[in-house]
Amino acid sequence: MPMTFDTKIALVLRDDLATWQKLNVTAFVASAIVGQTPAIIGENYQDASANLYMPMIVQPMMIYEADRESLRKAYQRAMERDVRLAIFTMELFSTLDDDANRAAVADKTADALDLVGIGMRDMKKTVDKVIKGLKLHP
Repeated sequence: MPMTFDTKIALVLRDDLATWQKLNVTAFVASAIVGQTPAIIGENYQDASANLYMPMIVQPMMIYEADRESLRKAYQRAMERDVRLAIFTMELFSTLDDDANRAAVADKTADALDLVGIGMRDMKKTVDKVIKGLKLHP
């Protein structure tokens, strides 16, 4: 029987990114969600040859795309609802390490962040309000 969840995980990517950038943003914001929510990590996988593989999250992640304005609107809605966000900004594509990443974000006000992706996990109803009008990534 499939698991049901009271929460929803949504990642929103800006639609004008190169494919490698979308994949990079997805990996980083997803890692933030998992890092903050260890309970969503399942058990190790094992094949019939007894090889062990790392566990994955047990909850699906829905990935949406948005233009710059719609991404900003989703960000604002999340902030208004106190949804904890993972963010990725355009500047982070050119930084070399975690310290530089955090410094690049700390250098900007919320309004000045050049957002290219956000990720969130919250109650389904709340996340649905944040991402209202966005389409799933093709």
